[in-house]
Amino acid sequence: MKTYVAKKNNIQHNWIVVDAETQVLGRLASKIALILRGKHKPEFTPNADTGDYVIVINAEKIRVTGRKFMDKMYTHHSGYPGGIKTISFRDLLAKFPERIIRQAVCGMLPKNPLGRAMAKKLKIYAGPSHQHTAQQPKTLSL
Repeated sequence: MKTYVAKKNNIQHNWIVVDAETQVLGRLASKIALILRGKHKPEFTPNADTGDYVIVINAEKIRVTGRKFMDKMYTHHSGYPGGIKTISFRDLLAKFPERIIRQAVCGMLPKNPLGRAMAKKLKIYAGPSHQHTAQQPKTLSL
């Protein structure tokens, strides 16, 4: 038996649309990360970018379970002394709903240059429309 190793010029990247309306954040993020890595394809190779492009629509209608809507906090640091910033899930959902899904998905991707290249294939939109109709994306129901 021989192990198949995907070559860069033989990989085909498809476009997939995912509707985030009424989806639970963590479960949706894990499925998106799986598609971005390419683990749903038989030609998956860990050291090659075999994944597909993912378009997420209706990011503003994502939901979380339990008390996370009120209690979950997002923290980042500017790099300067006293530069820690904190924002709640509720406020971040109102201001930048795309960042919630992006942070959840990027946390599930590899932390290396390959993972950053995979994260660039994620397109997130707050509303129901997107600008990638020319790529003829397929709709994925989760």
